[in-house]
Amino acid sequence: MRTRLLPLLIVLMAAVLLALGIPLALSRAAAEQQQVVVDRIDDTARFAALAQYVTETPGETDPNPQDERLETLSRELASYYEVYGIRAGVFYRTDTPMARAPADFFLPREGEVRDAFAEALLSRRSHDPKQVWPWQRGRLVVASPVIRDGDVVAVVVTDSPTGQMRSRILRGWLVVGAGLIAAMLLAVGAALRLTGWVLRPVRILDATTHDIATGRLKSRVAVASGPPELRRLAKSFNEMADNVEDVLEQQRAFVADASHQLRNPLSALLLRIELLALELPEGNEEIASVQAEGRRLAQVLDDLLDLALAEHAEADLTVTDIGALAAERVAAWAPVAEVKDVLLVGDCPPTTGWADPVTLSSALDAVIDNAVKFTPAGESVHVSVAVDGGTTSVVVADHGPGLTDEELTRVGDRFWRSGRHQNIKGSGLGLSISRTLLAAGGGSIEYAHHEPHGLKVTVRVPRTGPADGSPTA
Repeated sequence: MRTRLLPLLIVLMAAVLLALGIPLALSRAAAEQQQVVVDRIDDTARFAALAQYVTETPGETDPNPQDERLETLSRELASYYEVYGIRAGVFYRTDTPMARAPADFFLPREGEVRDAFAEALLSRRSHDPKQVWPWQRGRLVVASPVIRDGDVVAVVVTDSPTGQMRSRILRGWLVVGAGLIAAMLLAVGAALRLTGWVLRPVRILDATTHDIATGRLKSRVAVASGPPELRRLAKSFNEMADNVEDVLEQQRAFVADASHQLRNPLSALLLRIELLALELPEGNEEIASVQAEGRRLAQVLDDLLDLALAEHAEADLTVTDIGALAAERVAAWAPVAEVKDVLLVGDCPPTTGWADPVTLSSALDAVIDNAVKFTPAGESVHVSVAVDGGTTSVVVADHGPGLTDEELTRVGDRFWRSGRHQNIKGSGLGLSISRTLLAAGGGSIEYAHHEPHGLKVTVRVPRTGPADGSPTA
């Protein structure tokens, strides 16, 4: 979720910064050019004031040598060009120069200089020139009219290079860009903190939900920060988890109490059946059937009580030699397999895992019991221990009738038994109890086909501890 939310925030903040930065850069460029234009207007106005009182007129063959104003104007234009490198000239209406610097400066027939000159002849200062950008190599032209007795007698024209102005604009843009980059970095940092602050309760809620889904019902969400809506959600989640745990606890208590309370009257009923059987002829089939059903009901009650205790109990996990424990269970079940003429083989090298020895022993007993029970005489059951990534697995493979694909999806459900095995002793709770006990310690039990026929049951336990995740071996 963070990978989706963070780019969205960054894009939005980048759009805001660009929306602010681009107009700022444009205004910076316009301000630089406006400053240059104002300076040129002042310069042309000063030159126009000097040219206003020059008495020489175009076409005169004998100019007045005493006209000091013309000499002053010429010196000012020459000095202006030498210092600033800006071409400047005063031109009569007939395009004849009054004074100019450099000497080869003339009015072209067309272009920006001609347009500015023509506009000044109308007694108007030329309009502001087009904006010059750093990548353009244009020039800046400003013209002002020289007015004498209300008439425009000449025009002052300045043609300025724009190199320095473009450099200043570029430097200003670099400053703006650096500011935008710094602001963007700050925005990214703020987005990281913001998304972390918003999503931290969500991550905690997700982890707690996973813990509850895997059987750790005591897990709760502890959120001290985050948006108020998520804090309320965490509080509501904790209340829901408390209610669910109370309901499950009531169910477990009911099953345990019902199983425990039914055992006493059932025991009394079985005792009376035994006494009644003494008064009936020996070998009576009806009384034998009643006794068998009574014993089966007692076994079911015992299994229900074990299941309730298994769901309520917490696993006592320790570092366990899985190979030695599996070899011990194989040796314990070997006499039973021998009576059924089933070969029970164990391949159990020393391998450690993180498990409750009592729980794992009970699970292996249930699995090996089923394997020996359903394997026909003359066949074999193979028990092997191996390391599979981060888990240690115990595989029990038999050569019995096996299960269909549909039956594999239901094996391990409470009270479920295959329709082909209804005449075989059992309550259908043994594998459910094993699965519950293993899940409490982070383990699992899986079922698959065993080729060419039979069932393969895999019991897995983790190789790392639940607290610090450190290896067990």
